[in-house]
Amino acid sequence: MPVITLPDSSQKRFDRPISVAEVAASIGAGLAKAALAGRVDGKLVDTSHIIDHDATVSIVTDKDPQGLEIIRHSTAHLLANAVQELFPDAQVTIGPVIEDGFFYDFAFKRPFSTEDLAAIEERMVQIAARDLPVHRRTLPRDDAMAHFKNIGEHYKAEIIGAIPAGEDISLYGQGSWEDLCRGPHVPSTGKLKAFKLMKVAGAYWRGDSRNEMLQRIYGTAWANEKQLKEYLTRLEEAEKRDHRRIGRELDLFHLQDEAPGAVFWHPKGWTLFQALIRYMRERQVEGGFQEVNTPEIMDRELWVQSGHIEKFGENMFMTKTPDERVFAIKPMNCPGHVQVFNQGLRSYRELPLRLAEFGKVHRYEPSGALHGLMRVRAFTQDDAHIFCTMQQITAESVAVTQLILSIYHDFGFDDVRIKFSDRPSKRVGSDETWDRAEAALKAAAAAAGIETTLNPGEGAFYGPKLEFVLRDAIGRDWQCGTLQVDLNLPVRLGAHYIGEDSQKHSPVMLHRAMFGSLERFIGILIEHHAGKLPTWLAPVQAVVMGITERQEQYCLNVAENLRNQGLRVETDLRNEKVGFKIREHTLKRVPYLLVVGDREVEGRTLAVRTRSGKDLGSIGLTELASELAKENASRGRTILEDRLSQRPSA
Repeated sequence: MPVITLPDSSQKRFDRPISVAEVAASIGAGLAKAALAGRVDGKLVDTSHIIDHDATVSIVTDKDPQGLEIIRHSTAHLLANAVQELFPDAQVTIGPVIEDGFFYDFAFKRPFSTEDLAAIEERMVQIAARDLPVHRRTLPRDDAMAHFKNIGEHYKAEIIGAIPAGEDISLYGQGSWEDLCRGPHVPSTGKLKAFKLMKVAGAYWRGDSRNEMLQRIYGTAWANEKQLKEYLTRLEEAEKRDHRRIGRELDLFHLQDEAPGAVFWHPKGWTLFQALIRYMRERQVEGGFQEVNTPEIMDRELWVQSGHIEKFGENMFMTKTPDERVFAIKPMNCPGHVQVFNQGLRSYRELPLRLAEFGKVHRYEPSGALHGLMRVRAFTQDDAHIFCTMQQITAESVAVTQLILSIYHDFGFDDVRIKFSDRPSKRVGSDETWDRAEAALKAAAAAAGIETTLNPGEGAFYGPKLEFVLRDAIGRDWQCGTLQVDLNLPVRLGAHYIGEDSQKHSPVMLHRAMFGSLERFIGILIEHHAGKLPTWLAPVQAVVMGITERQEQYCLNVAENLRNQGLRVETDLRNEKVGFKIREHTLKRVPYLLVVGDREVEGRTLAVRTRSGKDLGSIGLTELASELAKENASRGRTILEDRLSQRPSA
């Protein structure tokens, strides 16, 4: 009879096979009520699962991350159940869990309307309130396929047909409704209390545009109403921060159909873009990197040799010359950097060699995936490659990690998590080579003193990587920087150096990006700061405005003086009320508004206001320029505002 070992190492003995639900009840009534599923010897199972052997068992509740995933999976079934109760002719296809929610694809004779969505959600509430027990059964594959064909569910039958013959198929149901599923699920529909349907969109069957179009209903589900409300509030805040809307308001950039996935930068947006490059150049010089520039178009054969055509070819743009020579527009900078390394005979004394480039790359993204600056086809990488020896991997990786975290701090990102991504199924190189690369990167992470979580199978096709994930002001995660250990590409492209033993050796190649894509990083910055960029990044740092025409010449002199000291300053000399001007430039998120009246002209001062509405009083021009220069150098601190706010009033 089973002996159950619990997470605290305590044990419970039972005189018969026992369900997970009964194990929970034996611990306490509260846990029994909260139980959503169980983990038996590490495997996630339903609470109805019977344990007939000695096992380690833990109870999954809504406080467990996997508990929330089970809630969302079960709510997807609740959605499908509701749709088929209301629209019996609708066929269900697939309904997976996604980030923050779930979706289900349906085949139906007409588009679902907004009114339909409201009715479906109301029916979901009703089914949940019935507190129907969730049941599971298994059928042989052929019997399961016949079952779904008999009830007109041809999509489900097709899915089952792709499963190897002889396998048992599990079905989950609630009441009279049933669907194909691996599970596990919540014990009853009454556990589903906080959900909302979000939208309906088109989706091709199995993601193939050659197949029929289905309707995809998206929803979100949470453990309780408080979490749901917080999520919906975050969505509202995200909509207010949408970089596309703010980009239009601030006149930063635009996109248009004639260049899908490519950005038209306006003067202010390009000023921001160049500010990032200037900053990164400064930090890279400090880190010992040398900047290079490599061609955007190179012969296709180079990309065959590197392995990109085989592993990445479907995402590459190709072009053919009149003499039939085929070229590829680069999707990455690494092969070009190897060509720079290969010029001349390299010695071990030159290593590590750190090459950096702000390289324009192009990757084909499906039209439906394009999203403002966040997902584009043409973008600029702050790319770098470090050529080094195996013995130098740890020191170089530690230095890169420290540099990346320092840079994120300067931009206001202090909540950074790091993922370790190991070998993908689609890769180049031997298992032995991958073993060495993964071991080296793990050792480097340990030496850097950073904690990592495993991101299985998500490494680059040529090497494992660390992924740096930023959390923004409203709790969203963005994967930006990467550090990859590559023992494959230098060999494939013939890179070598002469070692201390006077023999040829292939260098290790560390791939490094910090912003990832400048375009995407700008989008993240805009949304993180809600358009109120720190003074050092703001395209316009101050606007000088007069109250009447009498102050015009003084305003022009002030602006010229500040510009001569490297500050980005505009004037507003329009014949408008000063209150109107202040409001307009506040909406444009200009950090400082410098107001000039007769008193300021006479005293050679400026009345300083901030975009947040604070009146900081008067300050002399020389002092203002000095304080703004300090604020620029501080990269983020509001030195001028802080100092003037603390100044005693007159």
